[in-house]
Amino acid sequence: MKKIVLPLILLLIGVGGGVGAGLMLTAAPEEETMAENPCGDGHAVADAMDKDDQNVQPVSLDEREYARMNNQFVVPVVMNERVAALIVMSLSIEVEVGGQEAVFTHEPRLRDAFLQVMFDHANMGGFNGAFTSSSNMRLLREALKDAANRTMRGHITDVLIIDIVRQDVTN
Repeated sequence: MKKIVLPLILLLIGVGGGVGAGLMLTAAPEEETMAENPCGDGHAVADAMDKDDQNVQPVSLDEREYARMNNQFVVPVVMNERVAALIVMSLSIEVEVGGQEAVFTHEPRLRDAFLQVMFDHANMGGFNGAFTSSSNMRLLREALKDAANRTMRGHITDVLIIDIVRQDVTN
């Protein structure tokens, strides 16, 4: 009888731990909402995206414009005091309707703020290894959006990374 009880207890502990870990690693509710309605009217997606920031009012996709930054951003990745790679990125700024002109007016300040964020990201190792992982890209997008909102004082709803390329430099 004792030979059966110990393996049974260990089995129950293992199953309980696995279920607990599975529940902790499931997708966040906002990701599920976006997955449920990827091509819908945009209201559910916008509402889900704005849940994180309680100060931002939900805006439908119909009430937004996009201002593409004129030039690409080039960010060096430095390792051992040498440039090991170059990151080339293209960005677009999502704004409320009518805000596109303000983005182009403040583009030099926005570019400066974005470059500072990208340099900081590169110096923290954000462009090393699997630099396009979803968590890594989310951190970069949030930092870019924060910098844009500090520069434009609230007219920007999102910053979109349109292109990103890493070119390793051979010595």
